[in-house]
Amino acid sequence: MKIVITGGHLSPALAVIEKLGNSEIYYIGRKHSFEGDSATSLEYEEIVKLRVPFYSINAARLQRRFTKHTIPSLTKFPVGFFQSLKILRQIKPDIVLGFGGYISLPVILAAFLLRIPIVIHEQTLEAGFANKIEAKFAQKICISWQSSEQYFPKQKTVLTGNPLRGVVLNAKPFREETGLPKIYITGGSSGSHAINLLVEKSLKELLEKFTVVHQTGDARRHADFERLQSAVNKLDSQLAKNYHSQRFFSPEDTANNLSRSNLVVGRAGLNTVTELIYFKTPAFLIPLPFSQRNEQLKNALFLKGLGLGEIGLQNELTPEIFVAKILAMLKNLEKYRLEQNVLVPEAAQNIVKVLKDVATKKTA
Repeated sequence: MKIVITGGHLSPALAVIEKLGNSEIYYIGRKHSFEGDSATSLEYEEIVKLRVPFYSINAARLQRRFTKHTIPSLTKFPVGFFQSLKILRQIKPDIVLGFGGYISLPVILAAFLLRIPIVIHEQTLEAGFANKIEAKFAQKICISWQSSEQYFPKQKTVLTGNPLRGVVLNAKPFREETGLPKIYITGGSSGSHAINLLVEKSLKELLEKFTVVHQTGDARRHADFERLQSAVNKLDSQLAKNYHSQRFFSPEDTANNLSRSNLVVGRAGLNTVTELIYFKTPAFLIPLPFSQRNEQLKNALFLKGLGLGEIGLQNELTPEIFVAKILAMLKNLEKYRLEQNVLVPEAAQNIVKVLKDVATKKTA
């Protein structure tokens, strides 16, 4: 099977790639995350590592409101669409798999025009704007959660689950019973300046009571990693040894940090929430305040409703409140137990089966 993959949700895409076996895989995305920035995108780096051919296109960001950026953004859409047409004609795939986001829309529309079968995957609890449009052209719609079903045509929709990578599925969870409780603090793949500031301003209080593993990110503008290291170096050496930071952790180390910590502090991206559910790790979540459609707050409320977390709103958190919330959770960890397992098993394999079924019907 020759397959083109595209879209904005990288983690589930990588999980499916791992299960595609001998398939011939191609990826269409953005080589650079930001226009005018020479830094390559995470998707480009991860896909190239797997030796999967990567094709970069220009794409218009989908905007729900009219702003000064709307018209300049829309002018890019035809460029991305014709680039996608050219690439798909060159590759001649048996099927196209989309993982949502604005980058996928020109690819999906081009595939529809070329009569290439289309499968899309919805990672979120509801439905992304791009996937709502693409659902009209797709043969099958794979959803991660039962709550998404209401947004798509029933006859096309399959509950496959949200795929997790092998490094997550193969992680061996254990939590040490001796020593200080371990907290893993993360701001997601690019780090969070707001969370880093909370940690910096409450560093001494945290390190007196916990072992802290901290993923700071690498934003040059804020230099959080360097500043935190400098702050730690000024502390008593006995306290300083309780702090372990890196700009980024490998996927294997991230999985181990999530599975082996007593508590996780971080943002509320759906992939992080899925992994927390998988490991049954309690979490104090600080949702990104400007996420699309307040998605991260909904994700955090979902985890809290399952009995596994608490929520802190970024604009309400002071260093004192931050420490108090963490202390309160650590004192009552037995309270945080998963009420029900909502993960669909073997999600990546389920999506691969849908792909093969749709591709087979096309050739039959």
